[in-house]
Amino acid sequence: MGRRLAQHAGHKENRLAIEQALTPPLSAPEAFTHVRIIIGIVLGLCISRVLIGSASLVQHPHRKKTCFTHMAWVAFALLSVVHFWWLEFNLRSIQVWGFEIYLFIIFYAALHFLLCAMLFPEHMQEYASYHDYFISRRRWFFGLLILIQVADVYDTILKGWDHFNSYGIEYPLSVVVIIGFSIVAMVTRKAWFHAWFAGLALFYAIAFSLRHFTTLS
Repeated sequence: MGRRLAQHAGHKENRLAIEQALTPPLSAPEAFTHVRIIIGIVLGLCISRVLIGSASLVQHPHRKKTCFTHMAWVAFALLSVVHFWWLEFNLRSIQVWGFEIYLFIIFYAALHFLLCAMLFPEHMQEYASYHDYFISRRRWFFGLLILIQVADVYDTILKGWDHFNSYGIEYPLSVVVIIGFSIVAMVTRKAWFHAWFAGLALFYAIAFSLRHFTTLS
């Protein structure tokens, strides 16, 4: 029995030694800087995708017609990426970075890239317009939007309950409303509803920025 305990203790020490060799200890600011680089790479791809797609609409305005709904979601997606990049500065409050947190942040950033990619596909030959494309892929788009809202709740909690509570009832209420409308948008093809939802989401994103973002501190 004693021999088995000694072997188990020896194996545990070996695992700890390997973990320390693979992940040398870092201070919280150093770990945050490392994570921020990964976030910047992914979100840079998001902005690049949206800007290149938007430029193509200007360069070839008659190739594929767009619509208010599509353009409003383009602006919303771009602003959401800016929101994400700005708010992730609050991750500096995390003192211990586990791999699961690191993996979640990458996953959360990747969701933004997928949302942006859904707005500008590589090929549009089978669609008459961006409106037709958007409606045909609405379940994917709004499914991603729902995932982003859920991930944002966990991300906000990671930054501390003080940060979560600083927005009052507005934040959880806005998440519930966006998720609820997204579920409806996944089901309906009505153009008026999609235009109304896109306009409302964009208006709220702009208003949120103006009211809550002042200085990066």
